[in-house]
Amino acid sequence: MSRVIIRAPRPSDAGPYAEAVLRSTQHIKPWNPVEPDGLPDLLQRQGPGLRSYLIIDQADGGLVGKCNVSNIVMGRFCNAALGYDSYLPYAGTGRMTEGMRLVVDRCFADQVVGGLGLHRLEINVQPDNERSIALARRLGFRHEGFTPRMLFLAGAWRDHERFALTAEEWQPLEGPQ
Repeated sequence: MSRVIIRAPRPSDAGPYAEAVLRSTQHIKPWNPVEPDGLPDLLQRQGPGLRSYLIIDQADGGLVGKCNVSNIVMGRFCNAALGYDSYLPYAGTGRMTEGMRLVVDRCFADQVVGGLGLHRLEINVQPDNERSIALARRLGFRHEGFTPRMLFLAGAWRDHERFALTAEEWQPLEGPQ
C-alpha cells in the first residue's frame, strides 16, 4: 500500500503549498524557481497542455511534492514532459518515488479510466541534480541524451540530461490508485 496519494491542486492548497515551498527553498533553489505564491497561476494554466498533481502523505496530509505534466501533445505524438519538486521533511523518504509512480501510471492509463492516454514521457534534469536523476532511473526512465542550454533558470541557460519512458516499457500499477 502506498504511503501517498496524488490529486490535482485546489485553491484551498495555496497556504500549505506556500509553506512547503518556503520550508524547502534551499532544497529546490539550485534546480528550479522557488515560487511559494505560484499556485494560483498554476491553477489558471491547467488545461489540455498542462496537468499538475500534488503528492500528499496519507498519514499526516502533508505535501510531499508536486509534479507538472507539461507540453502535453496528443495526436500521433502522445508525449509530455514531467517536472517535479519534492518538499521537506519528506525528501529522501521514498514518498516522492511512490508519488511519481502514481503520476506516471496516470499518464499512461487510458483516458477512458481517467488517465491521460500518453505514449511517451520525458524528464529533463540538470546534470548536477543527482537526486532527480536517481529518481528518473528508479522510475525506469532511460537516458536518451544531453541537451545543451535547454532551459533559462536562475539567470542562465542550463544544460539538461534527457530521460524517457514509453507506455510499452511501463509496468502498470495494480489496485486502486
